[in-house]
Parts: sequence; C-alpha cells; structure tokens
Amino acid sequence: MAVRGEAFEGFVTAASPRLLRLAILLVGDRGAAEDLLQEVLERMYVAWPRIAEPEAYARQALAHRATNRWRHRSRRPEVALTDEHDVTVPGPEPSQRDSLLAALAVLTDRQRTTVVLRFFEDFTVEQTAEAMNCSVGTVKSQTARALPRLRDLLALPEDSCP
Repeated sequence: MAVRGEAFEGFVTAASPRLLRLAILLVGDRGAAEDLLQEVLERMYVAWPRIAEPEAYARQALAHRATNRWRHRSRRPEVALTDEHDVTVPGPEPSQRDSLLAALAVLTDRQRTTVVLRFFEDFTVEQTAEAMNCSVGTVKSQTARALPRLRDLLALPEDSCP
C-alpha cells in the first residue's frame, strides 16, 4: 500500500502543474479547474494499480469530466487548500492569458474542449475524438467552427490560427 501511495504522490507532484493548466483551459475558471482536477485525482488513486499511462489517463478523464461536469456536481463540502499547495501554471503573460481565457469562455463546451485538446495538448483528431467520446467528424466540425470565432474574438489575422 505504501508503494502505491508513494508512486501516486510522485505522479501528482510531477504532473499537477500540467494537468491544472489543462483543466483551467477546459473550464475557464481556476477554482472550478482545481475542483475538477481533485475529482480526477481522487478517482485515479482508487484505480492506480490498473492505470498503465497515468498522464494520458488523467488528460482523458479531465476532458470527460469537463464535458459532463454539470452532471457530476457533488454535494460534498469543500476543503480549502493551504499556501503549500499553491502551484504556478506556466503559460502566456497575464494579459494574454486573460484574453485567451475570455475568448475560450465564449466558445461552447465542445468547441473549447476540442481546441484545448488539439492545440494546447497536441492531441491528434483521433485522440481528441476518443477523449471526448465523439466521432472524428465532430472534432473536425467543432474545430472548424471554433477557430474563426477565436480569431475574431482575439482580433487575430486569418493566418495566425492553425
């Protein structure tokens, strides 16, 4: 049991900043992202012995939970984290990050999840479809609708988004 706890703790310490960044991009709010990540990590701890690729598992679980988060809201009381748990999330400058998060928040949940997985996490179309539990065509159409909207919202030239 101690070995599982140590291995899991090492994974959480190493992967939390990346997973938190992904969660923030998926839900658009740091508090909701922290809750989402905590739920995923709780479930991962229970399944830890059966998980072959923990980071891939966590990313897919985050995408599933973010897409269906309104179904999974729990009634458990929240426990505040202390400063020792504070993590810095690498990324763009604060003003750019705020603009990007605001633009992502305007997109539909599916469009936002598609863009985040495809362009921030470098998932292939097939990996994104699997993570979102939808077809490849859905991923392509959601991406095709989301990118022009992001360009308009961020006032970017047409050739700046992939």
